[in-house]
Amino acid sequence: MQFLKSKQSAKFFLASILPLLIVALIAGAVFAKITMSIVSSNVEKETIASMEKLSSQVQQLLQQNITNVEDFINLAEYTEDKDTRNAIIHTLAKNLVHSYKIYYSTYESPREGGYWMDSVDWVPGESYDWTTRGWYKAAVGNAGKTCYIDPYIAASTGKACITVSKAVLGKGGRIQGVAALDMNIDDFTNFLEDCRVSANSHIYIVTGEGLYMANEDSEKVLKANYFDEIQFRQDARAHLSGETKVKMERGRFYGSTKIGESPWFIVADGPVSDFTGVYKFRMFSAIVILLILSAGGAAFLSAFMGKIQKKERQIGSKLLVETQNLAVSAKENAATSQDQSAAVKEIVATMEDNNALSENVATKIKDVSMVAGKTNSDVADGVSYLERNLEQLKEIAAANLNTIDGIKSLGDKIENIWDIVTLINSVADQAKIIAFNAELEASSAGEAGKNFHIVATEIRRLADGIIDGTKEIKERIGEIQQSSDSLILASENGTEKINSGVESAKSLSERFESIKHSSEVTAGSANDITSIIQQQAIASEQILVTLRQISAGVENFTQATENISQASENLRAIANSLGE
Repeated sequence: MQFLKSKQSAKFFLASILPLLIVALIAGAVFAKITMSIVSSNVEKETIASMEKLSSQVQQLLQQNITNVEDFINLAEYTEDKDTRNAIIHTLAKNLVHSYKIYYSTYESPREGGYWMDSVDWVPGESYDWTTRGWYKAAVGNAGKTCYIDPYIAASTGKACITVSKAVLGKGGRIQGVAALDMNIDDFTNFLEDCRVSANSHIYIVTGEGLYMANEDSEKVLKANYFDEIQFRQDARAHLSGETKVKMERGRFYGSTKIGESPWFIVADGPVSDFTGVYKFRMFSAIVILLILSAGGAAFLSAFMGKIQKKERQIGSKLLVETQNLAVSAKENAATSQDQSAAVKEIVATMEDNNALSENVATKIKDVSMVAGKTNSDVADGVSYLERNLEQLKEIAAANLNTIDGIKSLGDKIENIWDIVTLINSVADQAKIIAFNAELEASSAGEAGKNFHIVATEIRRLADGIIDGTKEIKERIGEIQQSSDSLILASENGTEKINSGVESAKSLSERFESIKHSSEVTAGSANDITSIIQQQAIASEQILVTLRQISAGVENFTQATENISQASENLRAIANSLGE
């Protein structure tokens, strides 16, 4: 028994210390990563600061001497006298810092009558032509700009020098000559120690091709190349791009920056370990402290767990009993909820069928309502047509009566014409008698009454023609009277039929009015039924949604009950384990 307790305590101890050890290791790894990030940032910051410090010192030295050149150029613009310019050079030479000499040459070559002057009174030989020198060509080719010539070993002094030159412009921008100075760069080395990045690092001044201009080892100045001595995986010359940058490779850092407007660079390199020593000690100390705290915590936790084991057994026994009761209740609830879920699903299915039927009825009623509305519209149009037909029949009846009255008036006028014809016929008979008597008188008159006899004959012939015409007129008048009488009879018969048609139209209009009223009532009732069916469908839909929610709730409750039942079984198993 004691052995089992010791073994159990060992398990508790391991179970307690293992997570703490894992946390300690993870924390150490994170701390190491953060430390390296801080180291990288610190390396970059220190390297850039050192390079900028050295660049500032070099630029300050360069600017002091360039100012002398520019002062000479500004003063030379006011005089072209050779002696005056020579005096100016000697005066400005007193202000030179780390410089060998300041000098001036005319734009014209010696063969063209040009001259040379400098602060050390050096007299060039006959073969010396300054127009072929690099400092002269650079200044003339870049008039108005300060030109820097790569370093070289001066023959007169044997020291490393650089040349700075600038064209002297006269009126209209014409080049008068070139002012320049030779500057010693040996003293640049004095700046290097003061600008070192770290204890084991190096900092140099190099040309664009990597040639040393300033190195702690004076033997390497203008002889060795920086790119041949470093272990740089990337293109080393691309490292001198003119931008200030710091790279780290294989445990070393490499930095570069350009010196102002000059074509020269400052480079620095050294081991990253110069910066990591302090941080590594701090990281190691933190990990050791975490491990000690983990071990102490594990020991305390193991002792504490031993005290609560007795309470766990007691609680496990009680928990077992309560869990069994809970499992029984959960199973009963699960069975009940399953029955309720099945009943609710049946109700939902019934309501879905009812809802579908209501929607179908609503659709049919809507179609009936549309048909009733169309019928009502057609009946209204038919009533309108009947009313117009009735009005037209009334107008036809009135026109027919007017026609009968016109025919009767025409008959009266024909009677009057008959009297006129009778009168004309009587006048023609009398004219015929008069003409006959006139012929008799003309015959008795002999030759004198011959012409009168002709006139009397013509009058008698005219009277005969009139009598014949009146006969024909009488015949035509008789025919017209017969036709008028027949037309009157036909019109009276038509009037009776028109009156009968008017009465039929009135009766038909009344029936159509009744049909219209019935169709209006039918359409209104169909609309009311449609509205009621739609409301019923909406209510059914709401009921269906509610039942679905209830069904989902019952299913969730069933699932929850099953989960409770399963949890009860799990608790019972846990209680058994705790009891064991």
